[in-house]
This record gives sequence, structure tokens and C-alpha cells, in this order.
Amino acid sequence: MNRLQDKVAIITGAANGIGLQAARTFAQEGAKVAIADFDEINGKQSEQELQREGLACTFFQVNVADRESVDAMVGKVIEEFGKVDILINNAGITRDAMLSKMTNEQFQQVIDVNLTGVFNCTQAVLPSMVAQGKGKIVSTSSVTGTYGNVGQTNYAAAKAGIIGMTKSWAKELARKGINVNAVAPGFTETGMVAAVPDKVIEQMKAQIPMQRLGRPEDIANAYLFLSSDEANYVNGHVLHVDGGIMM
Repeated sequence: MNRLQDKVAIITGAANGIGLQAARTFAQEGAKVAIADFDEINGKQSEQELQREGLACTFFQVNVADRESVDAMVGKVIEEFGKVDILINNAGITRDAMLSKMTNEQFQQVIDVNLTGVFNCTQAVLPSMVAQGKGKIVSTSSVTGTYGNVGQTNYAAAKAGIIGMTKSWAKELARKGINVNAVAPGFTETGMVAAVPDKVIEQMKAQIPMQRLGRPEDIANAYLFLSSDEANYVNGHVLHVDGGIMM
């Protein structure tokens, strides 16, 4: 029996990177997956790629920072699949700068997508989950949200905020049958990290006890566990998937 058989999952930021791998992993485990992303070109390409693999994945365009866009996306998913069992709040952006040089726009863009976007999507799926008396919500924090990082005031603030929201929602929603947890990835091999110079990558690896960066499937597997029935008694937890960098 597949671990997510007949479940419906919305995964934000699933056009590429960790989100795309999560969409593949979830669909392989029997879920119908909504690839929710702002990037229409990559989103449709990813939909076609996964469908060619025989996986039940459909692209829905959304701007998570725009509440109307989120409500419309969730409405379309429910119209197509009838319900929402799982929400993976994976979408995120970076606009890095040192505090002295960070613009208001750089700060606000990251807060809008990485923090307000998580609030928007979670609130939008809530009526469906409450009505069926169960659901799993997993949001993507970061080691940066726990320990901070130079040049990432905006990102750290958003990712720390996700931890606070996760714990608040876990207390509010558990009695309604909804589990709320977060995953805090460490440095992971994605498009975001691809732009980092090799020298810096080697410095990153040197700090990690496992001596390698995370892979998208490492994070996707954590999402899978927290979304499955195996995690029915896990609530309000922040699962660090970081190779031990933050012990």
C-alpha cells in the first residue's frame, strides 16, 4: 500500500527544486498532486515531465503572496480533486543583502512570499480540512530561521516566523484532526545554491558533519513522513534535515 494512497496534496513552489522532487515523491506514493507555482513555464514543463512518468500531477498557477490568487488556486484544486488532505508550504525566495544595504523592497518581498504566503495558503485550505476532520500541514522553515545567517535578515525573519506560526497552529488545530509541523532544511543542492561560488560551497560542506549538502530528495522524504499516517502523533515539531550542521 502506498503511503499517500488517494490523498490530495498541494505543494507550493513545486515547479522546480525541492518542491518538484516532493511532487514526484508524493505522486509515487499514490497522491494526486497540485503543483502550485508562480512560474507558469517551468510549472507546465514539470507537469508534463511527471505525467510522462505516469504520475498524477497537475499544475495550478498561483502567487502565494496574493490572497485572491491563493483562494482561486485552492478552489480549483478542490473542484478538480474534491478535497485537500495535505498542504506543503514549500514556496520561497531569497533577496539577500547585508542589513546596511537591504532595501525595504528586498525585505518586504521575502516576507510577502515566505511568511505571508504560508499564512495565506494555510488559511485557504483550512475550511476543507476542518470539514473532513483531518489534514496535514507542513511548512518549510530553515536552519537560518533558528540560527540566523549573515546577509539574510529578511529570510531569517520569515523562516523564524514560520516556526512560531507552526507551533501556534499545532495548538489550535490538533483538536480538529489537523497536524501542523515544519521542516528546517540545511544547505541543499537547488537552484538557489547553484549560484553560490564553489569556494563557498566547500566552506559550507566543511561545517557539516556529513560533509555534503542536502539533496532535494532528503527534504522531500521529510515532507513525506510528516504528511503520512506514520506521523499522526507528530504535532508542532520542527524537523531539522541539515546533515547535523546545527547540533
